[in-house]
Amino acid sequence: MKEVRIVKYDIELKMEAYLFQGIMQKFPKHFHEYFVIGFIEKGKRFLSCKNREYIIEPGDLLLFNPRDPHWCEQIDGKVLDYRCINIQPEIMGKAVYEIAGKAALPYFTTQVVFHSELVTVLHELHQIIMEEEKDFKKEEMFFFLLEQLLQEYTKRELSEEIMEQSVEIKTICEYLETHYMESITLQDLCGLTGRSKYYLLRSFTKQKGISPYNYLETVRIDKAKKLLEKGSYPVDVALQTGFSDQSHFSNFFKKYIGLTPMQYRSIFISTDKRALHRKELWTEKERL
Repeated sequence: MKEVRIVKYDIELKMEAYLFQGIMQKFPKHFHEYFVIGFIEKGKRFLSCKNREYIIEPGDLLLFNPRDPHWCEQIDGKVLDYRCINIQPEIMGKAVYEIAGKAALPYFTTQVVFHSELVTVLHELHQIIMEEEKDFKKEEMFFFLLEQLLQEYTKRELSEEIMEQSVEIKTICEYLETHYMESITLQDLCGLTGRSKYYLLRSFTKQKGISPYNYLETVRIDKAKKLLEKGSYPVDVALQTGFSDQSHFSNFFKKYIGLTPMQYRSIFISTDKRALHRKELWTEKERL
């Protein structure tokens, strides 16, 4: 079966929709800076999220919070068909305010909802985004879907236990997020805390659910996505995000995102062109 990898950016909803069909790719441990709501259409996958293990199948709903560490791979020898929507925190915050009247980000306490009836709603919403429909049905569906998810699977505010992490780990995270474009050694991180290499690795991984190097990789990929969304070319992005060369960056990007940097960049270039074309049409109508 031919692979299909499509990403649409919806201008009205201000969110991405991913469609993967016929893929066998294993995704290594990583996290996202945004919320992910998705489901499998075909295939069976092993999923590890926040150190819990799942076997997920068609009809299972996936709910990832920003920075939930996870990885997955195919286990039935068949290809994967997968759909999801990605929601940036600021967009999620505005939607929650519309629904609940409170400016607070939700926290999904359940990452896998087995055989969820909401998959049917999500599938229809996803298809509307894929087909680039412009009426308000998609906004209506999104709000109704999110309202039900908020009621059934979230905590409105993070508990102290969830938010708690040591000052040492916060220091390391801040350093990695600030110096991601540089060559960083484990000794550099040890110098920030005065701890041994093994202690640092064990402590960081226990608290964050992801190793320091995986954390750095994810930060670099997130920064690269933002640059590509603005139209930067992969060769320039590679140099600005700490990768040794464009080839290394391209291989790395596809491993984590499922698309090449140029494929990802083209999504936003074409979206900008459509938005400009609409603006030109409206300007012409006003003249007439």
